[in-house]
Amino acid sequence: MNETKVNATNKINESTQNQTKVQRNYKDTVFRMIFREKDNLLSLYNALNGTAYDETDNLEITTLENAVYMNYKNDISFVFDFELMLYEHQSTCNPNMPLRDLLYVTRVLQDRVKDKNLYSKSLIKIPAPRFVVFYNGTDWQPEQQILYLSDAFEKKQNEPSLELSVIVYNINLGHNCELLEACHLLKEYAQYVALVRTYAEELPLSEAIEKAVDDCIRNGILSDFLAKNRAEAIAVSIFEYDEEKHMKSERKEWREIGYREGHEKGITIGREEGLKAGFDLLKTMMDNGKTEEVKRALSDNDYREQLCQEYLSKTE
Repeated sequence: MNETKVNATNKINESTQNQTKVQRNYKDTVFRMIFREKDNLLSLYNALNGTAYDETDNLEITTLENAVYMNYKNDISFVFDFELMLYEHQSTCNPNMPLRDLLYVTRVLQDRVKDKNLYSKSLIKIPAPRFVVFYNGTDWQPEQQILYLSDAFEKKQNEPSLELSVIVYNINLGHNCELLEACHLLKEYAQYVALVRTYAEELPLSEAIEKAVDDCIRNGILSDFLAKNRAEAIAVSIFEYDEEKHMKSERKEWREIGYREGHEKGITIGREEGLKAGFDLLKTMMDNGKTEEVKRALSDNDYREQLCQEYLSKTE
């Protein structure tokens, strides 16, 4: 193996070791636990891009430019084949993902060019960024969708000077079947999540997750991963599922509050509009010298309502 290949391989190994050390600083997820492993991550990359890179092929490995595997909260970002990839798993669809990714990729690129002279005559090359979200929440989402940074612009532009797009894949079972078949680990992850949700409808959460883990190991679903990481997988699954339920409950609560406030505001507006219409009617009647009709309207509810209906029908 020549010196270039050795250096590239050493960078990958060093980067992977650093990743293992730092990932504990953040709350983990089963998705991240699975795909922080290089072989697994490469299989997901291949499935998304229709490629067949072999991680053990040293010739392909040496094409990595400053190979980096970095974790950022629930994200997995890495540079491969001159692309800066940011993969994120979410159980809720977040319309702010393009803005979040913009802030993140800016920090990454700043770090990569910190020793470069940005004012030189030579063009500084950077890896091409790509942003992907894997969605597996319980709310309905399409098979695929693209979120654009420009959707957040307060002033719409026909040709935005700055744009960033994020593709979102629904990876629940029954969705994006071709992608799931191309990456068996992604499919098995979706099967595991579906099993946890099914059992959680009937059992306490901890029991549901333990039963799902046992069934998956027995049936060859993420069996190696779950057998090796059983305790940690159960712990983070409990956290993930609790967080998902909490966020869903919180969204429902805010929707109900919004509905109540909107309903109450509607009643208030309706009352104010009704009073205004009544005053306008009485003023019109007084201006037309209908004093007796005004007196009757003030004391007779049915008559007043009849006059208001006739007045409103004329003003519509």
